Amino acid sequence: MTRKSTINRTLKLMLTLCGIWPGTSCVIICRVYWIIALATDEICHYRYLLMHSHSHDLFDLMDCFSSFLTQVKFSIKLIIFWANERKFLEILTMMAEDWNDCVNSDVNMRETAYKAKLADRITNALFTLHTLTIVAYSIGIFLTDVDVVNQSELPLLLKVELPVDINTKRMYKTLLAMQFVHLIMSGCGTGLLNALLLTLTLHVGGQMDILRCWLNDLVPKENEERSESIVAMTNKIIRKHQKVISFSEYIEDLYTYIALVQFTSNTVLICSLGFLIVTAIGSPDATEHIVRSLLFYTVTNLEAFIFCFAGEYLKNKSKAIGNAAYNSAWYEMKPENSRNLIFLILRAQKQLTLTVGKIMDLSLESFTSIMKASGSYLSVLLAMQ
Repeated sequence: MTRKSTINRTLKLMLTLCGIWPGTSCVIICRVYWIIALATDEICHYRYLLMHSHSHDLFDLMDCFSSFLTQVKFSIKLIIFWANERKFLEILTMMAEDWNDCVNSDVNMRETAYKAKLADRITNALFTLHTLTIVAYSIGIFLTDVDVVNQSELPLLLKVELPVDINTKRMYKTLLAMQFVHLIMSGCGTGLLNALLLTLTLHVGGQMDILRCWLNDLVPKENEERSESIVAMTNKIIRKHQKVISFSEYIEDLYTYIALVQFTSNTVLICSLGFLIVTAIGSPDATEHIVRSLLFYTVTNLEAFIFCFAGEYLKNKSKAIGNAAYNSAWYEMKPENSRNLIFLILRAQKQLTLTVGKIMDLSLESFTSIMKASGSYLSVLLAMQ
């Protein structure tokens, strides 16, 4: 069966459960669930921070703050996607058109399908990694033998202050199960929204590779009397380039403020989780604390890297179009035909980028800035300890 989308089933299912995929009957139900679940979770986190603000157990406070910030970040991502439903629908429509345009060309289909398969592997890897992170984060609590009656503060998967008393073993286990399901859903949702960015970016990269192939084959090597064909092909290339630019701008509009939230929150999270790991070394529960935080720390770093890599990838691919146009045999074309390529080269000099809230470009340099800032804050925290 011929594939017709870059987005695979796992990603589509998660987008549907998050109330993002357009045209589904359960959109309202899913959105109401997330509003109630995330609002309740964040309020309980906030209550815990208020009631334990003078506690000497800095590990629990930082653990609560980290999970609270993660939930807030996911909430903001969902709100941004819900508010930009039309833009996301336009992206899906343009992607479907790209697949339809590939039907009559083996080269185009091969490039598009290759990027789709690569996106599949990344999506499945991120889904697996986030699931393992939640399991590692939760396994210590599940293995703990807890006496519900004689323990004043019960160990939970999330450091929250509940408005109800837990007085039976069954009630406690039910609460743990609910927290685990919520963590799996929100964790995988966060990971697959990041995977969606890579999927869209890879799709754009595939279309740019097709554009480069067209530019390389623009001028026939043997038959020189095909000016009409060259004119038609040049117009096709320019229209394709305009479509790629529009697609990239939709991605930028959809993700720019998500990137701003990600950039600021991940700097704090990397610092906080690094602090948890460093302070856990040498403590009585060192193994449990490190296992609980290490994968979480890895995923947080990976999130920041994904956004920065997507920006760098888009920038390099758009630059390659200008180089391909310049390196094509434009000098063998008639002046009236080669003139149009000048506009393509000029437009390609303005590279396509992803930005952090329209403030700065995302690139691998941005990732190093995040790591440096997090390291500086971590040094301050360790000095204050």
